[in-house]
Amino acid sequence: MSLTRTATPRTRRRLPFPARGGALLLILLSLLVTVPALGLVVTSGGDAEAHGTPMKPGSRTFLCWQDGLTDTGEIKPVNPACRAAQQVSGTTPFYNWFSVLRSDGAGRTRGFVPDGELCSGGNTAFSGFNRPGADWPLTHLTSGATVDFSYNAWAAHPGWFHVYITKDGFDPTRTLTWNDVEEQPFLSVDHPPLNGSPGTVDADYSWSGTLPGGKSGRHLIYMVWQRSDSAETFYSCSDVVFDGGNGEVTGIREPGNPTEPPPGACTATRRTTNSWSGGHQSEVTVTNSGDVPMLGWMVDWTLPGGQSVASLWGGNATYEGQDVMVHNADWNGALDPGGSATFGYVVQGSGGDAATALPCRVG
Repeated sequence: MSLTRTATPRTRRRLPFPARGGALLLILLSLLVTVPALGLVVTSGGDAEAHGTPMKPGSRTFLCWQDGLTDTGEIKPVNPACRAAQQVSGTTPFYNWFSVLRSDGAGRTRGFVPDGELCSGGNTAFSGFNRPGADWPLTHLTSGATVDFSYNAWAAHPGWFHVYITKDGFDPTRTLTWNDVEEQPFLSVDHPPLNGSPGTVDADYSWSGTLPGGKSGRHLIYMVWQRSDSAETFYSCSDVVFDGGNGEVTGIREPGNPTEPPPGACTATRRTTNSWSGGHQSEVTVTNSGDVPMLGWMVDWTLPGGQSVASLWGGNATYEGQDVMVHNADWNGALDPGGSATFGYVVQGSGGDAATALPCRVG
């Protein structure tokens, strides 16, 4: 029989976590985690979800970014597992901590993401974060406790979260396989509310709920975020220990100012390449205007009334009324500083483009 409890969406708040001998306390949104019993579905009104990654409990990419970020914006990991991930994957995944995704995921898990690649979701850009080991940054929790859960909202998309936990006897020093993970999520969350402005570290989706009971020692919380408006799916690993903790984080150095967004930046410019009665064709050039590499980009704009996109290439688009958001294609998202990519589209409807510059976000 499955248990059903009510989990309450919460406005994001910072909690005072007691110090744990030598623990480096939580940075910005440190960590607590998830939620209720087997089969629980949390529903709430409002739009939601996003490009992002768990901040409570912190994912490997999020905590390693905080561990390695220096006052100058450089990535210099201190934690040994984060350093090892950098040696395998470079620093780009640290700046793109919110982009562990598969554009073709469609919510799939077992049989889609290979054993040994769960933490990267099979995305080779993040393969360094698959490394087994007991030295990853760690969140301390209490089994059965009611906690706040937080997932960064880097860009707004509708969808669901499915949250799993490892089986009893999990050994973090062995390669993670699907056989190590409980078959059913102990939490499924349906469109939780958004707090803050997307595109910042402060923006998140949050709710409260109860952690699984009867857990002790080391575990891994595995989260799958499935968009409902596209096949894009996000994957993450959060290393935790059930030892009576209240969300303290150990294994990272204290960052300078974790509320600052990553230093990556991009710009997007648009030009009309052809026009005719009742329509036109445009091209958008996206440029990495920051000083670090990026793994993806997003461009959005609002079409004038009476216009609609008839076709689009070089990107993956989602539409809501007259609002258009274009995410990079699989092959043109990775851009070095100064590098550019383009996408094009055809519009049906009278009138041309309203602006040459469009909002652009790394992601």
